[in-house]
Amino acid sequence: MPIRYRNPVHPTYFADPFVLRTGGGYVAYGTGKVVDGRPFEVLTSPDLVHWTSVGGALEPLPPAQGTDYWAPEVAEHEGRWWMYYSVGFEDRGHHLRVAVADAPTGPFRDQGINLTPNERFAIDASPFRDDDGTWYLFHARDVLEGARVGTMLAVDVLDGMTALRGGSRTMLTPSDDWQIYQRQRPMYGQVYDWHTLEGPAVVKRHGRYWCFYSGGSWLTPSYGVAYAVADHPLGPWTEPKGAPRLLRTVPGRVLGPGHNSVVVGPDGQDVMVYHAWDVGQTARRMCIDPIVWTPEGPRVLGPTDEEVELPRR
Repeated sequence: MPIRYRNPVHPTYFADPFVLRTGGGYVAYGTGKVVDGRPFEVLTSPDLVHWTSVGGALEPLPPAQGTDYWAPEVAEHEGRWWMYYSVGFEDRGHHLRVAVADAPTGPFRDQGINLTPNERFAIDASPFRDDDGTWYLFHARDVLEGARVGTMLAVDVLDGMTALRGGSRTMLTPSDDWQIYQRQRPMYGQVYDWHTLEGPAVVKRHGRYWCFYSGGSWLTPSYGVAYAVADHPLGPWTEPKGAPRLLRTVPGRVLGPGHNSVVVGPDGQDVMVYHAWDVGQTARRMCIDPIVWTPEGPRVLGPTDEEVELPRR
């Protein structure tokens, strides 16, 4: 039976929302709040529309290892829940780590492992399990080579949930000016027109692999969601020429929609979960809108800010 909703579906700050479907409904993890001394607020819901806060997710690290925690994602494997996240100091020195819990709501305990010790900067880890049981970790990292320099998307194989195989490869590079984070940005002792691709979220549909990602600056209305497609998780990945962005700012109504995850809704329809700024840009808040699969590829029926139904076609 359809359920009516209006974005945002959670009223307070909840950036980079990742939603996991469980036997009891849905669990969401977000960047921003520290609850009961634990980073990453955890919400639960029976239907993706009505959410309840149930505390914080992660037992914090010693401050010397980082003070700013970003973009958690969680995967279930063999009865335990594995959280991948980044930690650093403000927007510097972020690296990827893994924590584990015996329940999807936590508490998660860090496993003492820096998954990306050789990267300048790594964020937005997103685990994906293929049909053959192989796990992959998609993520974003800084790359200083190429025509368009900046933060780009990469992928590596996960070994045993707590280690990367060591073959991390760039899977998608910037391709357009809308992906510019900041022109003439001082970075690593140089000045660049800095591009950003981040927030990868991969699903397999219709026999192919689809990577939804965000581009541009999360601080500005230029931020939005696009996608690439491949026949294998390791690529090659291509962006369909001429494909419209799936989410973009609606001036005066929805600002900077992005950093999405994808979850199957109660009726079986794919749903994009993302954050967007309020008009006054005081908070990034969690929103949802359905994905429709067309012969030309995926389309998102959003971003919306009026009352609508889930599911809808």
